[in-house]
Amino acid sequence: MEDNLTMPTKYDPASIEKGRYDWWINGKFFEAKDDSEKQPYTIVIPPPNVTGKLHLGHAWDTTLQDILTRMKRMQGYDVLWLPGMDHAGIATQAKVEAKLKEEGKSRYDLGREAFVEETWKWKEEYAGHIRQQWSKLGLGLDYSRERFTLDEGLSKAVREVFVSLYKKDLIYRGEYIINWDPSTKTALSDIEVIYKDVQGAFYHMRYPLADGSGHIEVATTRPETMLGDTAVAVHPEDDRYKHLIGKTVILPIVGREIPIVGDDYVDMEFGSGAVKITPAHDPNDFEIGNRHNLERILVMNEDGTMNAKAGKYQGMDRFECRKQIVKDLQEQDILFKIEEHMHSVGHSERSGAVVEPYLSTQWFVKMQPLADKAIALQEKENKVNFVPDRFEKTYLRWMENIRDWCISRQLWWGHRIPAWYHKETGEVYVDHEPPADIENWEQDKDVLDTWFSSALWPFSTMGWPDSESDDFKRYYPTAALVTGYDIIFFWVSRMIFQGLEFTGERPFKDVLIHGLVRDAEGRKMSKSLGNGVDPMDVIDQYGADSLRYFLSTGSSPGQDLRYSTEKVESTWNFANKIWNASRFALMNMNGLKYDEIDLTGEKSVADKWILTRLNEAIENVTRLSDRYEFGEVGRVLYNFIWDDFCDWYIEMAKLPLYGEDEAAKKTTRSILAYVLDHTMRLLHPFMPFITEEIWQNLPHSGESITVAQWPTVNAELTDEAAAAEMKLLVEVIRSVRNIRAEVNTPLSKKINMFLKAKDEQVLAIVEKNRAYIERFCNPETLEMGINVEAPDKAMTAVVTGLEIILPLEGLINIDEEIARLEKEREKLNKEVERVQKKLSNEGFVKKAPEKVIEEERAKEKDYTEKRAAVEARIQELKG
Repeated sequence: MEDNLTMPTKYDPASIEKGRYDWWINGKFFEAKDDSEKQPYTIVIPPPNVTGKLHLGHAWDTTLQDILTRMKRMQGYDVLWLPGMDHAGIATQAKVEAKLKEEGKSRYDLGREAFVEETWKWKEEYAGHIRQQWSKLGLGLDYSRERFTLDEGLSKAVREVFVSLYKKDLIYRGEYIINWDPSTKTALSDIEVIYKDVQGAFYHMRYPLADGSGHIEVATTRPETMLGDTAVAVHPEDDRYKHLIGKTVILPIVGREIPIVGDDYVDMEFGSGAVKITPAHDPNDFEIGNRHNLERILVMNEDGTMNAKAGKYQGMDRFECRKQIVKDLQEQDILFKIEEHMHSVGHSERSGAVVEPYLSTQWFVKMQPLADKAIALQEKENKVNFVPDRFEKTYLRWMENIRDWCISRQLWWGHRIPAWYHKETGEVYVDHEPPADIENWEQDKDVLDTWFSSALWPFSTMGWPDSESDDFKRYYPTAALVTGYDIIFFWVSRMIFQGLEFTGERPFKDVLIHGLVRDAEGRKMSKSLGNGVDPMDVIDQYGADSLRYFLSTGSSPGQDLRYSTEKVESTWNFANKIWNASRFALMNMNGLKYDEIDLTGEKSVADKWILTRLNEAIENVTRLSDRYEFGEVGRVLYNFIWDDFCDWYIEMAKLPLYGEDEAAKKTTRSILAYVLDHTMRLLHPFMPFITEEIWQNLPHSGESITVAQWPTVNAELTDEAAAAEMKLLVEVIRSVRNIRAEVNTPLSKKINMFLKAKDEQVLAIVEKNRAYIERFCNPETLEMGINVEAPDKAMTAVVTGLEIILPLEGLINIDEEIARLEKEREKLNKEVERVQKKLSNEGFVKKAPEKVIEEERAKEKDYTEKRAAVEARIQELKG
């Protein structure tokens, strides 16, 4: 044990956090031990993108995981909390390209190989930043097993999954709308498209019904695409068009007959409520086309000129075609209105050309068979448990309406698709390794969607596809996944169906869902609002423990969290209170050693009560933590530490500590050491730094609190009778303090007190604990009995089985108090008059906002009630 006076007088988070994390890491306290005698408990970290800083959401998410893993480690589990990062294809490539742009270069200047090399350098730099932030938060990660979604092991897993799904006919190539740059004839990812507001037009047209019964109005900003129309869509509930669903229209100029379909996507309120559908030239139309099995007619070439399907417009540039087609439609009286319209148009970041949504061949995962297995799992006992369970419905709804997943991306940074095309025959070859005669083949230029590799994270990080891998056999499936509700579709669902498909098991037992961190007003944090908060800045100001405790206890599962500096500050105050109480206890332990802690001596009611309350805290913290109710855990810990331990027990412990009875001193010191030790262990997962610092100063056995045993209830130390006695004492002391506060009589002023008990049992309790009542109520005289005679003019309070009577004589100067209350009444009269005058003013009531009027009415009620209370008090004193 360290000397108990090494704790500084002032709580300074920065100094106690400094060096502690390195000490933990060097001690290998966070490394999974593969101890067969222990039960494994695994969490894999949701891998942050290597694109920069961690935000408050990351801090919240990882703190919850740290709480679970620290607690389970203390409970004797073999804990693996596996860290890692995501290559984040689009986001990382965008950052690296932006960096190159500042240097006047583009990725094309470097070429694919050199660009990927440059991106690896970026990854190394930013991975270092992330590790630094993890350490500042105090996360108990096993760095010996850290993974990256592009490392060799994970790349092997990705190839295995791709090839396996392809061979099962669950991966295929199909058509999809992508962003196309006609100038450079290349596909663009979303990040390579810059949107600019451009002055354009809405072109309103009438498509004639094939049966000659009229026409239907549609509007478009790109009339040249009408040549590829394959339907007109209306909302199935739209009374104007319901009767037309199933009929056909004649497509002007082309003369093709196309159907009218009903689709929920159509907005009845927008325009005419009918839209033309061009599946090969619009992403939304593409989806509608899929739902209604519509033909996809591409009417443009890759260079933005019109193709043979465009008929007489073939060979024209798309914008020349637009002018000509508008002229032709006007002549035919089809186009009846051109309405100016400012709209957002995508431009190629590289060439500046207007981006064309364009039908292209992409790779897809066939989702239905995979989704069916995942849906069926939720009917079984070993299903994935969502916390809160309402999110299971969100997950199932998405799975039941799943569409095939487009997994190819036109990027250079990522897992290159393991598919090769024969240069002469066009034959497709898919396998783990390239074909032997590689000179005759060309590899697919695309990479896989980032989520494809992230979906394998729970098992690819454990050494899969080597099913004999020790880690995979021991630590998979994982115990819990902690993540936000915003990525249930993107990530959680994909991990579940891939885990089932490739390991035959759910990837995790529980999914703990949390919300988003919002600002104090409930707004989403964003750069544009300037309301973002850097968790590292908060740590610099208040310490990691304060931030962690606020984040983990500030909301209930599934709910959003409102960030507030005041709340973090109040958590710092809580930590400061713990520090001061611990210093007091340590200074009074007199160098007590761990093996000298002895709870067998005679205990006071306060001793028995605090041990009973500690048992309750242990039981509640453990139970609520297992249910992920960390907001409730925070309430239990706060109430026990602040109220029970600091405000009551420590104050009561001063009586024996400062007294002459050596046996009582010894027992009190032992109880202080025992309770503080157990309290630090309970609090440790939430506030790891301060608890380790205090614990190292306490009498203890063991190297670190991180591997100390989690507290368990010791039934022998529970004493319900003592707890009831203490409850009565606390009620008496609180009531006397409240009366003193009400009549502005300080605790330092002695007063006369009468305690009237309802029976002998209650009387015996207060008699036995007279010392505490005298210490905390400061009476001049204290009379207790069943039939005590007290003066009529008195302040009274009733608690369980007892009446507390404080004679006014000596408590206050009655005349002075009446004078003070009359002044108060006068002040309240004026306030009531002022607010009533305002509310009776018709002009004010008519013009003022409802909220302001409500506030004034609330004030009127408040002032009136206060005035009535003051009036009653005056009458009481005069009576």
